[in-house]
Amino acid sequence: MSQYWSAVVHGLTPYVPGEQPKLEQLVKLNTNEHPWPPSPKALAAIAAATDERLRLYPDPNADALRTALAHHHGLKPQQVFVGNGSDEVLAHAFMALLNHPAGLWFPDISYSFYPVYCGLYGIPFRKVALAADFSLPVQDFLPQGGQAAGAIIFPNPNAPTGRALSRAQVREIVAGNPQAVVLVDEAYVDFGAESADTLIDEFPNLLVSQTFSKSRSLAGLRVGYALGQAPLIEALERVKNSFNSYPLDRLALAGAVASVEDDAYFRSQCQRVIDTREALVADLHALGFEVLPSAANFVFAQHPRHAGADLAARLRERAIIVRHFKLPRIDNFLRITVGTPEQCQALTEALRTILS
Repeated sequence: MSQYWSAVVHGLTPYVPGEQPKLEQLVKLNTNEHPWPPSPKALAAIAAATDERLRLYPDPNADALRTALAHHHGLKPQQVFVGNGSDEVLAHAFMALLNHPAGLWFPDISYSFYPVYCGLYGIPFRKVALAADFSLPVQDFLPQGGQAAGAIIFPNPNAPTGRALSRAQVREIVAGNPQAVVLVDEAYVDFGAESADTLIDEFPNLLVSQTFSKSRSLAGLRVGYALGQAPLIEALERVKNSFNSYPLDRLALAGAVASVEDDAYFRSQCQRVIDTREALVADLHALGFEVLPSAANFVFAQHPRHAGADLAARLRERAIIVRHFKLPRIDNFLRITVGTPEQCQALTEALRTILS
């Protein structure tokens, strides 16, 4: 009963995750899951870890995973933080590093969890408008007119638009804001963007977050991580150990380590998604859609003669689910996850019928 809620709970507007419908023969293109399975080595490692050791607590420091990730990114283990999905990593970062009286800046069209975290932690924020072409305006994230951000966060590639900044552009934002932590949320970076991980040793104010949910096909395992210089990682560890010392279970740790070590599989599966995305973009263009440049495992598209909500509803009637956002500037767009070639073909054939 709501009379027992705290004032904070009364004021929250929770994040709404993508729908997970239970429909038969569903073409599910709404939550940006990878269309192909995880590394067989990861599945084997998870199975091997399913034994009597589950009675024991997992490693609270996740040393094996931090070491594997450090090697993958050319960093040191003390520059790696891991958590229960990148959403938990972001939550700790909002509390530990982004909660600043001068306010947190992020794009006006971006990951909708950011304002939710601000509401949860009482963080003042400013939304910086994307340009008319939905690109992120680098200059608008730099101090100007005596105003400077207390902290900055943005996805790269951006979600839901899919557009990406170059590493040089990210560097300009980080270098131009030495007073602020800049968190680059790289959930989709492996599908065609440049990671900022190579800038970490240069900038003490840079934090990079990534996830196993997209490019590593392990959304069901809930593993995320952050990369940064040791003082930033220590701040995250202090929050984590004041909240939950064991965020990753034994199965998640085993599967994640094996996934990182199976680099050839990881890269080949990312390329499959990229190739399928480019074919999907070509097919959508042929149907008259405007498609934003995407470096993610989804595309953001609108049709000049058909409302996005109507297209989403009519696709749903055909058991094809895409994501539609009822938000200013983007309410005519559909965010379409890159599925298998067969799923993408089913989508385009359905659209062809709807548009005819």
